[in-house]
Amino acid sequence: MSLFRLDGSIRVEGSASREIADIVEAGWVAGDPSAPVVRRHVGTDPLPATAWAAAVAGSALPAAERSPEQAAAVALAATLTDELLEADGLLFAVPLYNFGVSQHVKTWVDLVLTDPRMGPGGDSPLAGRPAVLVTVRGGNYSAGTPREGWDHSTSWLRRILADVWQLDLRVVEREFTLVGVNPALDGFADLAAELKAAAERDAADHGRALGGLRPAA
Repeated sequence: MSLFRLDGSIRVEGSASREIADIVEAGWVAGDPSAPVVRRHVGTDPLPATAWAAAVAGSALPAAERSPEQAAAVALAATLTDELLEADGLLFAVPLYNFGVSQHVKTWVDLVLTDPRMGPGGDSPLAGRPAVLVTVRGGNYSAGTPREGWDHSTSWLRRILADVWQLDLRVVEREFTLVGVNPALDGFADLAAELKAAAERDAADHGRALGGLRPAA
């Protein structure tokens, strides 16, 4: 058993998405403490912004005709794809940034999609593999709130992970992570604490399920 974990936060200390993902990972590790975890931190160690265009162009050419940049980009896409395919479980920690998906995660997805094994259409080599998406939002974007529908990240991630790659996807969501940081949200402290506790429970249960264990009673 092995776990692949992708982190999209640009922060290490104080990252809410990492905190929740750590709980998921702990639940997974409980199933097999000796199992390896392969990590890719695209938020703090971003992929080259030009790699996607080079991989698209290079993948349309015979290997012998690719420029050095194209060859490197195609090889990088293959490495990223190998990390996914070699894992038994998958964990994605992606915060909402500026109402959309993190640019670093988008670059990662775009590169993986250039690999001929992972493009849309047909059966995915990841079909049915267990995965957990952790997503956190500074405010509250749930139904009935003023910013309902402003989260343009989570639905896109579901489309890629569950529909295109056909993963058996579970999602942990946490709202109001900026309560205690942004004074304008101080009135929501009690609700934020409730939502944090609920997300932590979901993360623990999904982590245990990811590792093949039953959720805690």
